[in-house]
Amino acid sequence: MASRSELADPRSSDGLPEAEARRRLEARGAERRPATSRSYGSIVRANVFTLFNLVLLVFGAATLIYADWRDALFLGILVANTTIGIVQEVRAKHALDRLAALVAPTATVVRDGRPRRLPVGEVVIGDRVLVAPGDQLVADGRLASSAGLALDESILSGESNSVVRAVGDDVRSGSFVAEGDGAYVITAVGPESYAERIAGEARAFRHPRSPLELALNRLLIWLVVVMAPLGALLIASLWLRDRPIGSAVSTATAGAVSMVPEGLMLLASLTYAVAAIRLAGHGALAQQLNAIESLASADVICLDKTGTLTEAALRVVDHAPAPGVDAPELEAALARYAASSPTRNGTLDAIAAAHAAPAAEVGAHVPFASRRRWSALRVGADTDVLGAPELFDLDPALAERAGAEAAAGRRVVAIARTEAPLDDESADGRLPDGLRPLGLVVLSERLRADARETVGFFLAQGIELKVLSGDAPDTVAAIAADVGIPSSGPPLDGRELPEDAAALTELALRAAVVGRISPEGKRRVVEALRDAGRYVAMVGDGVNDVPALKAARLAIAQGSGAQMAKSVADVVLVRGDFAAVPPMVAEGRQVLRNVQRVANLFVTKSVFAAVLILTIGTSATAYPLLPRHLSLAASLTIGIPAFFLALAPSSGPWRTTGFLRAVASFAIPAGAAAGLGVVSGYLFALHALDLPTIEARTVATSTLILVGLYLVLALEAPGRRRRIAVLGLCAAMAAAYVVVLVLPSVRGFFALAAADPGIVLTAIVAAAFPVAALEMMGLRADRIQPGSAQPPRTG
Repeated sequence: MASRSELADPRSSDGLPEAEARRRLEARGAERRPATSRSYGSIVRANVFTLFNLVLLVFGAATLIYADWRDALFLGILVANTTIGIVQEVRAKHALDRLAALVAPTATVVRDGRPRRLPVGEVVIGDRVLVAPGDQLVADGRLASSAGLALDESILSGESNSVVRAVGDDVRSGSFVAEGDGAYVITAVGPESYAERIAGEARAFRHPRSPLELALNRLLIWLVVVMAPLGALLIASLWLRDRPIGSAVSTATAGAVSMVPEGLMLLASLTYAVAAIRLAGHGALAQQLNAIESLASADVICLDKTGTLTEAALRVVDHAPAPGVDAPELEAALARYAASSPTRNGTLDAIAAAHAAPAAEVGAHVPFASRRRWSALRVGADTDVLGAPELFDLDPALAERAGAEAAAGRRVVAIARTEAPLDDESADGRLPDGLRPLGLVVLSERLRADARETVGFFLAQGIELKVLSGDAPDTVAAIAADVGIPSSGPPLDGRELPEDAAALTELALRAAVVGRISPEGKRRVVEALRDAGRYVAMVGDGVNDVPALKAARLAIAQGSGAQMAKSVADVVLVRGDFAAVPPMVAEGRQVLRNVQRVANLFVTKSVFAAVLILTIGTSATAYPLLPRHLSLAASLTIGIPAFFLALAPSSGPWRTTGFLRAVASFAIPAGAAAGLGVVSGYLFALHALDLPTIEARTVATSTLILVGLYLVLALEAPGRRRRIAVLGLCAAMAAAYVVVLVLPSVRGFFALAAADPGIVLTAIVAAAFPVAALEMMGLRADRIQPGSAQPPRTG
């Protein structure tokens, strides 16, 4: 903590002298910056130290010691895959770090009597920091001034309710200003601050795994459960048959390595990383990589009106004086209020732009809060209150005017005056007594140029949009109708939401527009949708959106919004452009679709290996494939195609549930058919044609590659443009295999024979049977993976 000599006088509004602040900063020295993405060490560990890498390294070492080094070719592929994964994740880290710098928290510090916006790292003990709604407290301190200041300390204490703080109270870094404004003098920064002292616990937190991540983990567990007994069976069989050590190691390696889906997790993380880079290109910072998957899963998007459907900036378009009040008096009252208010918002900025006036000395102040829907200033002997028109006792004609303007989609605010002072009850939400309405000010919002196109995209994708706004219901409904959001009934009034959970759920599912809704009301609506089984995304930018952002499955914050909103968001729209969300959704669905498709190839390989072990691995017959054959076949039919398929544009069905069932429906018949085709072709060549082992193994390898390339094609639905590209990819892989067979040196390296007509014909016939069987079964990834362009209703 700071010594007394280091603290500024809390009663002083001048803050520290700039020279003294620089001296303290230099004396403190450089501080460790908080991580904005995964560390380099974490990236390397995640890509290198895995269970399957360990299995491959053990068998690779055994092969290098006891067998032919060429059968350890899979180690080179392992190194290449791991390197690619590390490089791509580092690229994603760099992109995320650059975007994170744009939305990093800052502080408004008073130095030499003037406020300055500074990076958090330049704040020192003794600085006077000004805070307003949405600001994060960047260091520990003591409150020097307060105007209805309430802090959200949930990140520190877990308590969800805001806590009101008074002058002299200690405040802690990590808190956010939920309401009001004030200033505090810093008493501790960096490692000495409360938030930093509990950072070890905070860093231990991990974002909940997404459905796809959980499914992949379950899949790997099942593969390990199957691999262990099969590997033990193969090794026991080799031991009991007393095979030579070199042959035994080669056979065991061939069986075990082919069961390992070594590239599956790599491709999943690689796809997430590349998608994060692409999102960065759209101006979106993915603060959680699995948020990319959630973008694909969302079937309801809740959003505020301002900043998403409409431009954030407002402009004054008209005034309506109350009876007995002339226009100059109304305009003067508005001008004084806008110029003098210690806190700012879009409404006050628009009024100040339309009516300039010198700032007056404010005796008392109640800042705007969403739950109150009004703010107030005490200037001299008058108290002016600015708020929603329905809060005041307006003349019928004036009330009718307010309703008509709101129905036309405009924002209407009333101003009233009283001689009654502001007191503690006013800060708690009770309006001052004796208010005399002065009139209305009408403000207009402009629709975003791309709002209709963005809404059209979501509707075409089967995603519902629900507008939750603090503005009047008719105003919100008019804007929603303008941009094309369908509504089955009148807009709801957020002040009349039912307490009964079932009734609220029914309303939340039915209504497309809710106006005059409080922050707590937004949260309740989002929770009701979520608990009804909908995958809810919430888009917001203000403190009033934070409870709903926390409750949503996916939180999207505007980059221009409050620090509090950005801190709880999974994705931050750095440029604040809602039109960036559609390409993000498309990117997320592509990730989900591609990872699910390529997973079929890796699991098919594991099933194929199990079939080979059970049919021929325990017999006295030589194993049909050497490890180098499997490395070659896996590269041409899985590794290279999967890399392109995982990163390429795609279309077609996708789903967020039933992943394991869908993969098993494809991989089990495909792997079994491939295994039986390879075994039958190998045994026919070995015994019926009496071919040497090297030629019989050439038949087995060729059969496996032909069936494998067919399976790559089977992953694509017919009639799609991408299928042509995949067909070209398969042709290139087949040509590469032909080159291997034609070039003597390469053919010798892989222990293959020259392809004479007998070998070619046998391989084609052996591959034709499993292909025909799978065709008759109608094996297609799009058929066995049910779904549509719309996600299922998941909780």
